[in-house]
Order: sequence, then structure tokens, then C-alpha cells
Amino acid sequence: MGIGDSTRSQELGAVRSQDLGSSPPPSGGEVARAQPETERGASASTIPTRRPPRHVARARQLRHGDNMAEATLWNELKGKKLGGHKFSRQVPLGPYYADFVCRQAKLVIELDGSHHAGSSHDVRRDEFMRANGYSVLRFWSSDALRDVGAVCETILAAVDGRLAEDVVAADMKFVFAPARRSGKGSE
Repeated sequence: MGIGDSTRSQELGAVRSQDLGSSPPPSGGEVARAQPETERGASASTIPTRRPPRHVARARQLRHGDNMAEATLWNELKGKKLGGHKFSRQVPLGPYYADFVCRQAKLVIELDGSHHAGSSHDVRRDEFMRANGYSVLRFWSSDALRDVGAVCETILAAVDGRLAEDVVAADMKFVFAPARRSGKGSE
């Protein structure tokens, strides 16, 4: 090994120590990023999040509620069980929280109790969702408990595009929002 080789080795070592590539920073790295927001500690408060902490906390509270109809339907929707479509539960959309959302299909699913009958609040909410490109499918909570299979069939029809206009029936309501996708021609 010559004198030049030793100098070259030192230079390569210096370059390697400066080139961290995609390695995580030594102060927590991947572990700190993988922890839930509420467990990160005070130092993470400077990291911007997608949603305000109060919205995240409210969504978590709603997910842990004791609504049996939502829990029953969630068992059918979670883990891409329904036609391979991904659904999320208690998602903040604007000022509202959707019971279930399929973002890819731009579909909101709501389970309503009897206190929602003829609700002007629900009409405003549906129009907000439609204005933001989301179709809304509403079922009575009792129907989700009584016949979750029929509810899932209707959801699948909406996700697959077989429902393409507003529908109001005794057991469900569908508020259609035309897709804003480019590149697809009409038949």
C-alpha cells in the first residue's frame, strides 16, 4: 500500500461519512416517524400534519363509539373485503365527518338513525359532498343491522358505477356526483 493509497482511503472515508443517502437521521429516524402523532412528544409539534390535531382526536373518538350498525358494516368494508375497494372510517371532509369513505370511487357512506329523518343538516352536508366531487349513499342504521348483505350489494353497485343518478327510496338515499375524471369517454 503506497502513500497515495492511504490518502485516497481517507478521502473515501470522508465522502462516505458525508453521504448519508436515504439513511434515517440519527435522532430517532424511522422509529419517530412510525409512531402515532399523539406519542411523538413535544419535539414533533413543529412538524406540519395533514389535519389539525382536534380533527384527528374527534375522528378517533367517533371510531371508538358504540354504534353497533357502524361496527357491523365496518367488518364488511375493512381490509378491502368488499370487491377489493379500500374504505376508511370516520374521515374528516371539510367541516363534516363521513362514517365511511372510498376515496378512489369518491363515495361517502352514511348510516343514519331515526333522528336524521328529513334533516336539513343532512341536505346541506350532501350538497357539500357533491360540490366536492363525492357521491353520498345513506342507509338507515337498522337496515345495516338487519341485512348487511343487501347494504353491501348497494355499496358495491355505487362503487362500480352502476348507480349513476340520484335515488331516494324508503331504505336508502343516493346523492350522485358525476366523476370529474379526464380521459374517459362517455358511451
